[in-house]
Amino acid sequence: MPETVELKVDGMTCDHCVRAVTEAISGVEGVTEASVDLDAGSATLTGEGVDMTAVVAAIVEEGYEAAPQAAS
Repeated sequence: MPETVELKVDGMTCDHCVRAVTEAISGVEGVTEASVDLDAGSATLTGEGVDMTAVVAAIVEEGYEAAPQAAS
């Protein structure tokens, strides 16, 4: 069953940043959907069997900081 995870992403300042982070997340195996909110400094992904370490590493590789947000 797909799960949805929200991440805090720091360092984004423009639409290029949003595109880079979205593409980085989408490139991780198991991710089926990714959306990034520049104003909130967050990203939401949906997928099955997603390695969150790989997601964070992909975002960091693009030059941003990321961490999963605690469930509310």
